Amino acid sequence: MPRLTSRLARRIGKGVPAARLLLIGEIALQAGRHLARLDADERRRLLALVAQGVRRRGALSARERIELAALVAKLEPRAFVGFAVRRVSPVPVPRRLLEGRRNRSKSR
Repeated sequence: MPRLTSRLARRIGKGVPAARLLLIGEIALQAGRHLARLDADERRRLLALVAQGVRRRGALSARERIELAALVAKLEPRAFVGFAVRRVSPVPVPRRLLEGRRNRSKSR
């Protein structure tokens, strides 16, 4: 197995600059942190729901879609995407695009 890994690393290393590999690694670590917000049972259930939904469109019941939405919301996808965009974008991205609109009731 180590031989395969080293061959793959050499192959990838030739075509991808080190800075890109570091960015990819950093984003992968951040994805892991977001997945760690779910406990083991929730991760298994998320995987099962996604697999069921991918196999056959419309296979999820209304209750399962709500459960999937709750699990995905717990991962905070907007924060993850915001992190990834900030790390990869060569220009500053406006906060409102990454974080959404401010809640008016909070600002008053």
